[in-house]
This record gives sequence, structure tokens and C-alpha cells, in this order.
Amino acid sequence: MDDILEKKGRIFNVQKYSIYDGDGIRTLIFLKGCNIRCDWCANPEGLSSAFQVMFSQDRCVNCGKCVEVCPTGVHYRQSDAAGNPVHRIDRTAECIGCRKCEEVCITNALDIVGKDVTVREMMDVIMQDYDFYQASGGGVTLGGGELSLQADFAAALLTQCKKMMINTAIETNGTTNLANYEKLAECTDLFLFDVKHIDTEQHKALFGVGNEGVIRNLERLVELNANIVVRMPLVRGYNDSYDAITGAIHYVMELAKRGKIQRIDILPFHQLGKTKYEKLDMIYPVKGDPSYSDEELDRLADFFTQFDFDIRLVRH
Repeated sequence: MDDILEKKGRIFNVQKYSIYDGDGIRTLIFLKGCNIRCDWCANPEGLSSAFQVMFSQDRCVNCGKCVEVCPTGVHYRQSDAAGNPVHRIDRTAECIGCRKCEEVCITNALDIVGKDVTVREMMDVIMQDYDFYQASGGGVTLGGGELSLQADFAAALLTQCKKMMINTAIETNGTTNLANYEKLAECTDLFLFDVKHIDTEQHKALFGVGNEGVIRNLERLVELNANIVVRMPLVRGYNDSYDAITGAIHYVMELAKRGKIQRIDILPFHQLGKTKYEKLDMIYPVKGDPSYSDEELDRLADFFTQFDFDIRLVRH
């Protein structure tokens, strides 16, 4: 028992009172590290498994305290055109997650992304809202990043939740090894499973890998009688063609005849994570703004009514 409780994983955020990631009121735990790259990713701080520094330039007063305490040279000062020392971050230097810079920053301009936690520590956090789960039919959802890259930690944490009669869910891109999903199926009440593109060549062009693994894993979960909600991100110019949308819907509808796929959630693109890219000195991959207007979303919602299946357009 102690070995399980002391198993470690790396997370980057805990969001309480979530209502979009499974039934009821939930605690959403974000695990760090992802194996694919979606241009529209809203959590760029979850892509790398390494510790990272998020820096808000507008808050920095160039006091230099972070430079003094950083043991690896991530922070340094450089003179600007007027000869004034300005704070800079060396993205080639390794952040070790010591958080010394974060602690001395007087303006909260620095946020260290990544924290190593044990199952025991996370259960302490989860149990703080136990009454809310019970009252609302909620529970715990693991997301990312891609949580199945830390399948052993995830399974250990979810197993402890199940022992406490807490409902469990995971959000996954479906692309990692089949063994991960078979392991997680033993302790997961609901899979929120992405189908990002039904055409394998288009999938490969977008993410660097075909969708054969996604289909294999999804169909295996159906065989295991897992409860599944298929999630389809919808991004203008990427996967919103008529063939891409209807092809995915028809595939899921046929697969649902063999198992417990509850519905399809359509997730239209949003730019909520754009400022995070700036704080990480990352280029925002999406050009322009492919967001959908309210009128377009209304037409999409009407379009989905033609299918004899529960399809929900999720608006944030």
C-alpha cells in the first residue's frame, strides 16, 4: 500500500470545481508531457515533460533577485539599447524546478511549471472536495498533456480514488501504447477520448503520426465495455471539412453499436491559451483566428441534429 501511495508523477496544474470534464463537480489534474503537437493546443505548458519557466514580462521590474538565486543560469540580465539591465531567460538552460526564483519574485512575474507529486499528496488534495463529488455526482479527471504517458502513476492515483468511491475520468489523445489503455480501463469510469481526424493521412500530416493507434485503442476500449465520450476538436482549415466531420461521426455511430459510447462532444477552437505561448517564448502555431462566430456555431449545432446520435456542441 505504501509503495502505491508514494508513486510519483509530474503535474502542472490542478483545477478545482471543473464542470466540463465529466459529470458533476470535478477536480481536474493536468499531467505534464505530451507525445504529439496540436497547433491549437491550449496548454502549451503541458507539452514538455521538463520543468519550465513562464515569464510575464509586463510584471517584471528587473530587480535581478531571480538571477541571484537561480542555480542553473536560467535567469540572466542583459543591457537594452539604453544600457539598462533587463531580465532575460535562457531557454537552453535546464530548469530543475527548485522554485527559488518564483519565491523571491516580488511581482509574481515568474511561474515554474511542473511539480513532482506522490499519489498520497494528490489524494490529500482530492479529498478536500469529497463532499462536492458526492453531492453532484462528480469526481476526478486526469488530463494533460497526455496522461497515458504516465500510465503507472495515473492508474495508481485512479485506483485510490476508486477505493474512496470517487468517480474517475481521463482525457486522452488515444495515441500511446495499447497496454496503457488496458491498464487504465481497470480504474477509469469514463474515457474522454479524442478523435482529431478520421483520415489517417490527414492525421499524420497534422500530428506526425497516423490514426491507426487511435482507432486500435478506441476499439479495444469498446471491447472492454468501457464508458466513452468521443471528443472531436473542430478547427477551421484543419479538420472541419464536410468529409472529415461526417466521416468521423459515421464511424463513431457504427462503433457505438458494439459498446458504450455515450455521445460525441464537438469542441470548437478557442484562443484561450494564446498568452501562455508568449510567456514560454513559444511561437503560437495558429495563423489568424480560426474561431467560429456565434452564428456559425448555431448552424453547426443545427447540422448535427440530422444524425441519430447524441452530438453536443460544447461552447466555452
